Amino acid sequence: MKNYVQPGNTITLIAPYAVASGDGLLVGSIFGVAAGTAALGESVETALTGVFDITKIGSQAWTAGAKIYWDDTNKRTTNVATSNTLIGVAIEAVAGGAGDTIGRVRLNGSF
Repeated sequence: MKNYVQPGNTITLIAPYAVASGDGLLVGSIFGVAAGTAALGESVETALTGVFDITKIGSQAWTAGAKIYWDDTNKRTTNVATSNTLIGVAIEAVAGGAGDTIGRVRLNGSF
């Protein structure tokens, strides 16, 4: 194919805010996980698909298969759809205690 560019599992994006390796970032409708550190406006290789442990709201309990959204204001994941961007699904249940701040998410990579 003459028009093939790349597989698309990772792409280079311009960081909309400072990110460290493993941080989520949202550029328009594209959500991914930074593969490296970048300052605002710098290029960063970004994973669009895969399973990642991502910061979540500690007070939320998740069930396996629950839709997970990115809260770009607070830079963390949530199971609340309102004003947030769908990024994937939880692949494990997570308790809702104050210290339960990491959730395992399979990114949908659809945008």
